[in-house]
Amino acid sequence: MKIKFLIIISLFLGKTQGQNLPKSLTLNEAIEFGLSNNRSIINADREILKAKKERWKTIAIGLPQISSEINYQNFLEMPVSLVPAEFFGGNAGTFEELTFGTEQNMVGSIKMEQLLFDGSYLVGLEASRVYLKISENLFEKTNLEVKKLITTTYTNVLIAQYNISFLEKNKNTLEVNLREIHQLFKNGFEEEESVEQIQLSIAQVNSKLKYAQNLMKITEEMVKFIIGYPTEKPLQLKSNLEDIFNEKIYFKSSPKITNISNNIDIKIADNNVKSEALQFKYEKSKSLPKLSGFINQTYTGNSDEFTFADRNQKWYGSSLIGLNLKIPLFSALGRSALSQKAKISLDQAITQFTETQERVKIEVTAAQNDYQLAIDNYFTEKENLRLAERIEKKNQMKFFEGIVQSFELRLAQVQLYTAQNNFVAAIQSVIFKKIQLETLLNSTF
Repeated sequence: MKIKFLIIISLFLGKTQGQNLPKSLTLNEAIEFGLSNNRSIINADREILKAKKERWKTIAIGLPQISSEINYQNFLEMPVSLVPAEFFGGNAGTFEELTFGTEQNMVGSIKMEQLLFDGSYLVGLEASRVYLKISENLFEKTNLEVKKLITTTYTNVLIAQYNISFLEKNKNTLEVNLREIHQLFKNGFEEEESVEQIQLSIAQVNSKLKYAQNLMKITEEMVKFIIGYPTEKPLQLKSNLEDIFNEKIYFKSSPKITNISNNIDIKIADNNVKSEALQFKYEKSKSLPKLSGFINQTYTGNSDEFTFADRNQKWYGSSLIGLNLKIPLFSALGRSALSQKAKISLDQAITQFTETQERVKIEVTAAQNDYQLAIDNYFTEKENLRLAERIEKKNQMKFFEGIVQSFELRLAQVQLYTAQNNFVAAIQSVIFKKIQLETLLNSTF
């Protein structure tokens, strides 16, 4: 009965969770959903939790430590002590065998220790904060990469849809042309080659259309996988290309970049310098003395039989308070070697930080240049598409007027299809170059 109840509850919870899933998502909603459900982000968040637990573990070292111990002994054979016989009136130089104590005894103790001073502990506290910050940096970096990946993949779906709309439009136009040319051929006003040229164009467009449709389905599945949405459940992507690609938004003047310190790689490199500096400080602190205090309370019970649980069992107590001072004197230059090694690691981290800054500057400049070039190329391809559409339309009119041949019409159509592909690629490039620059700057514009 209990198993049946658990099964019913689990099915109900599964159904409830399924109902809570959104049926459709815009790009911004997909990003928000992904930042909460992407598996890489979930694990990165767990790393932060681990860092917090590690920090508390370090803090706990400096707090009172309380331990207890119970020790029970049962002598199967009592130890024998030798006492000079002359103590009991015997001959000098001889010994009497005596047995002391009881066959069983139990000792219970409780001890509290408190660290009073330890240079390495103070450094460790500071290091735990840096370690937590590094985990947060990695979480931030994962968020940036996932957001970039979601935007890119979602946009690929929209680009595929936009490309499909071009292909479907071309297919409809070609089918209309085929009917008209075929009728002209039947009436003897057109050659069979003209029909074959149109049929060849339709076959090629159908092949590209099928490929684009399959690619769009695969990319939609990739979107669900990346955002952590169940791949077996349907999901509609509500945004269209016009929603996210607006010339007024995209083609404002490029931002003036004066500060790159928000770049996540620079943040990570900076924290790495701090981490290595603390490691160097930690190795040096090992030469400092360590002072701790303790209080110990002990109770001892003795008996020839196991009577330690009885109320009338007599216990003998003792208390102790003390200090423990440990002073490092000589380590055969081992501590010095470790300190020197830590100093080398710190110098390496500083060099790496400088290198990261210079590299990011170059990457940002290149990304900004690529973004501007993508914008310029977009306007070029947009004008090329407009011209290609006009040329193809004029050639259609000339063809049906008998001025140009089918081969010339096909060339104009191929030129139009190329212009369409280039225009779609130009839109994709502008979006992706903007994402790349924003990811580097760790900000939006």
